[in-house]
Amino acid sequence: MSDVLPTGTSAASTPVPFINLQAQHAAIRDEVLEAVERVFESQAFVLGDEVSEFECDIAEYCDSREAIGCASGSDALLLSLMGLEIGPGDEVITSPFTFFATAGAICRTGATPVFVDIRPDTYNINTALIEAAVTSKTRAIMPVHLFGQCADMDPIWRIATRHGIAVIEDACQAIGATYNGRRAGVLGRTGCFSFFPTKNLGGAGDGGLITTDDSELAGRLRRLRVHGDLGGYSHQEMGFNSRLDALQAAVLKVKLAHLEDWTEARRDNAELYNELFADYDLLDAVTLPVEMSDRRHVFNQFTIRVHDGRRDELLQKMRHAELGCAIYYPTPLHLQQCFKGLGYSAGQMPESEKAGAEVLSLPIFAELTDSQQEQIVRGIAASLGRSVVPRRSIVSFELPESKAA
Repeated sequence: MSDVLPTGTSAASTPVPFINLQAQHAAIRDEVLEAVERVFESQAFVLGDEVSEFECDIAEYCDSREAIGCASGSDALLLSLMGLEIGPGDEVITSPFTFFATAGAICRTGATPVFVDIRPDTYNINTALIEAAVTSKTRAIMPVHLFGQCADMDPIWRIATRHGIAVIEDACQAIGATYNGRRAGVLGRTGCFSFFPTKNLGGAGDGGLITTDDSELAGRLRRLRVHGDLGGYSHQEMGFNSRLDALQAAVLKVKLAHLEDWTEARRDNAELYNELFADYDLLDAVTLPVEMSDRRHVFNQFTIRVHDGRRDELLQKMRHAELGCAIYYPTPLHLQQCFKGLGYSAGQMPESEKAGAEVLSLPIFAELTDSQQEQIVRGIAASLGRSVVPRRSIVSFELPESKAA
């Protein structure tokens, strides 16, 4: 089969980006620049009122008692582990199908990540397998709310309670997601968020935050993010520098006011993708994301599975046609070279390994137009040698008024 899409297909006509941060910025440019100017006028660039106000706003949004800003989502995970005194000799159960920082933070404390395979439908940790992984060394479970949908938290909490261990949510991709009506960030002892620019709530650089209902733990986390300093150069314990910049907080505070609208736009885009894949008769060629009935998916990624070993072929053709797509994550953590010493081998996490070979994420950003979505789906159809004529026309290839503003 050719490496380019057939001529005459609309999919080849106009590039579609995987993400378009410029479009987001254009809609809120004046608000953001006003907030940035305010920080420059104050010349207060580290922590301070901007960060405190943003922390309060996030705590209210997540319905948590406390929120502690830090330098990145990776640091949020590390600080949470340190705050719970997890370190050498301890084990933390987590998923191997996630970004490196999840297990990397565990290793940085000196603890050992223990991997438990995922469910094939949600890509989240398989709670039926967790209990067997608990040992006398287990100190925490770190579920990952992957791609924007919460892990199944009730069974995780029951296991954690039985064994007296903590739950640390890796919610870096899931701000605004809910589980049984409660938002990510209040489903564990701590919740960890990333504000990397491409996240649903993204800053103008790195940034992170921890939520918790434990005021004593929150106080310790605030000390740890400033080298363990109690004030006046009095260091109670060993921390490190992980402060949230005031500029980032100011930008994020502006964006937080728009987050729910952006989230609903992502959810609308996901619904349209579901309709388009059905109308192009592609449901036998791919598996679409599943939203569990007790959860609200916020679609940090819209991730499909490509059947019959054709994912890499499809990726190559879509990129050639300048139709945005990406793979998260091709090699599960248990097979990464840096974790070789943990003793895992191929075949031990079959669902994670299969997902790594089949998943493909498509554009889902809030400003994505209906016609761009049809270009993506039509491009997939063409790349797989399928009909590029839908059974019914649901997109006119005109920019809808609702997305033209």
